[in-house]
Amino acid sequence: MSERSDAIRERDEPLLAQVYPLLEEGHYDVLADLLQAEHETDLAVLLESLPVHQRLKVWELIPNSEQGNVLLHLHDEVRASLIALMPHQELVDALEPLDADDIAYVLEDVPEAKSDAILEQLDHETRADVEESLSYPEGTAGRLMRFDAIEVRADVDIYTVLRYLRRHKVLPDQTDGLMVVDENGYYLGKLNLSTLVTQPGSARVESVMDASEQAISAYMEEDEVAHLFDRRDLVSVAVVDASGKFIGRVTVDDVLDVIRGQSERALMVMAGLDEEADIFAPVFTSAKRRALWLGINLCTASLAAWVIGQFEASIAQLVALAVLMPIVASMGGVAGSQTLTLTVRGLALGQVSLSNMRWLLRRELGVGLLNSLLWASMMGLVAWLIFEPGVGAVIAAALTINMTLAVGAGVFIPIVLDRLGIDPALSASMILMTITDVMGFLTFLGLATIFLL
Repeated sequence: MSERSDAIRERDEPLLAQVYPLLEEGHYDVLADLLQAEHETDLAVLLESLPVHQRLKVWELIPNSEQGNVLLHLHDEVRASLIALMPHQELVDALEPLDADDIAYVLEDVPEAKSDAILEQLDHETRADVEESLSYPEGTAGRLMRFDAIEVRADVDIYTVLRYLRRHKVLPDQTDGLMVVDENGYYLGKLNLSTLVTQPGSARVESVMDASEQAISAYMEEDEVAHLFDRRDLVSVAVVDASGKFIGRVTVDDVLDVIRGQSERALMVMAGLDEEADIFAPVFTSAKRRALWLGINLCTASLAAWVIGQFEASIAQLVALAVLMPIVASMGGVAGSQTLTLTVRGLALGQVSLSNMRWLLRRELGVGLLNSLLWASMMGLVAWLIFEPGVGAVIAAALTINMTLAVGAGVFIPIVLDRLGIDPALSASMILMTITDVMGFLTFLGLATIFLL
């Protein structure tokens, strides 16, 4: 029983905790056996969790037949660093087992000259599919789509379709239906598998297919594709070219990769680290990336400090101002951030645009005004009791003004950035914080200077 418990405990132990001692002690044979039993997604996470020198050792121990699938699940930066070190033929052998859309995805991180050489070594059909995928802009359905969908004609019967399917040893992954096309290859609809197996063999495809299953353009942005899958609970959707001809399909697992990438990027950009996917990147590289954002933050903080400096005499005469002014800026920042988060989310989900911005602005100003009056009254009362009535009135007025301005900025900033083609998630919070700090200090210290001194 004890040995069995130890075996279960060892199997349940995180992969990194199992691998690290083997690397440190040089037990590479044992490590190679361990890696062979792991899924490619777990291997990708492991590689990203190791310092560069250990990452390269583990990469060498992963069978070449599995390296292509592992590359698919790595962050761009880590994948590019490994590809740069792989010999040409080794990279070709790793990519050959992959689907055309996956090969195209990996080749995005390969220099053009090396990419062309790899394409030359692929079989004709795969090369044609990869080249077609690469012909579409990055971040579109054309890059996401796969070419393994089963097509059937609308003018045949169910019995003929079933006979045709029996020629396939297995159906492509995520196949929930067959794509129905006419004699020229134009998309007409989808024949769902549930319909296929429940209809009589004499029924014609055109009479039982789902014509309401619309296709998407190969040029549709991947964000829109993800929203479509989310709204309609899709498993797969047909992709057509500009003329309406069927060219491929996008499946839910491809969309999940898009959503995962968006979520990870959203977390990174909150700290200005949108490009730093490799947590074990070289020190100088990471320092250089972070320096830009630290410099921008220094500039915005200096602006707020300059505003405070203009009221140095006022602060010297009334120490209570120095004690209370961080509260005004902080409350404005929180109120604005709440609105900013809702607006950015609405933009990402396609729920916010110029057409409904006015209504959203009125709503948020109403919410901001009510909350500002509530908390301004409470803070004003506290300041009244601790310091003096005038200080309480000034901080109450400053809080009301700054919190109301903050929610307005929380609506305007992301919408304006989005219209300018700038990702609101990347820079909106920094702009908002600058506005709330500067306006908070300016309002509070300005009112105090006018009415109290």
